[in-house]
Amino acid sequence: MISNQIIQTSLDELRAITKVDLCVYDLTGVVVASTMDTCDITGELIITFAHSPADSQVIGAHHLLKISDEGELLYVLVARGLGDDAYMVGKIAVCQIHNLAIAYKERFDRNNFFQNLLLDNLLLVDIYNRAKKLHIEATVPRVVYLIETHMEKDSIVTELLKGMFSNQAGDYITSVDESSVILIKALDGDSSAENLEKVAQTIVDMLNAEAMANVRVAYGTVVQELKDVSKSYKEAKMALDVGKIFYVEKNVAAYSTLGIGRLIYQLPINLCKIFIDEIFGDNVPTDLDEETLNTLNKFFENNLNVSETSRQLFVHRNTLVYRIEKIQKSTGLDLRSFDDALTFKIALMVVNYMKYLDSVEY
Repeated sequence: MISNQIIQTSLDELRAITKVDLCVYDLTGVVVASTMDTCDITGELIITFAHSPADSQVIGAHHLLKISDEGELLYVLVARGLGDDAYMVGKIAVCQIHNLAIAYKERFDRNNFFQNLLLDNLLLVDIYNRAKKLHIEATVPRVVYLIETHMEKDSIVTELLKGMFSNQAGDYITSVDESSVILIKALDGDSSAENLEKVAQTIVDMLNAEAMANVRVAYGTVVQELKDVSKSYKEAKMALDVGKIFYVEKNVAAYSTLGIGRLIYQLPINLCKIFIDEIFGDNVPTDLDEETLNTLNKFFENNLNVSETSRQLFVHRNTLVYRIEKIQKSTGLDLRSFDDALTFKIALMVVNYMKYLDSVEY
């Protein structure tokens, strides 16, 4: 329902232009908004008029008019003044409030539509029927962005996003839970991976600068049909979870770049435990120190190149070799061998996944 403050603003604007006092009542006879200090029309008169078949009525110097939408009575408006001028201003006010009510209802309906669409709560025929009624294009390329914030209220984030992405461009912002905001982005042509990443990074930078919000953004793949938007949303949710487990240092995660992390995320926990037991036995590296982790990450980034890794870490080659051999003694895996390095990398990711599951359970 349209807010009382919006109605009050409309009445104030009309009063300033026409000098005609206006008042809006709800169906119980309570004043919703008014420019009058006092009004001779009582709540009982409003209720009586609301139940009458007439669309308008004159009581003394007051014109009573009904505000309806699709046959449903919403409000009763009172315009004070003698003659046709007050009546005409009252009719204008009725038209304006009626249009505002339609706009707010459509906005709510669209929000409700996209929430149910994301959650797969609509039949295929309902998707296209409701989309047509709400003037939503069915065959526009779209991608879903999931913005997770650590703020108590997401209203600031939502308003900032609405300033960046407009309904006129086919973009819609909604939410289905309290932990994140969802952007359904329409793509007008450029759906390249670079452009999708650029949009995500722009969101991160803007929210960090304007709202001082530490956010993570994840997005799914581009879909061509409205019915497939839920697929992109599910991919974005998975990308968000996988990113928090395996790519903690990144604040943007794309479903298409999750790599082996996506595979591990879908493994049953019992299979993960068997794999870890086979690789490490009782020597599971659950708490590697920061120096060791940094060394391993650089070593893997440089494709197991000892010389380049030692140069980037500013350590002697022998120091790096010593660290690698230390890991080999504790795990039995020689990281200078591609097969062993791959096994160790996957095993570390599985360990992180199991730690994440334990933290979620508790």
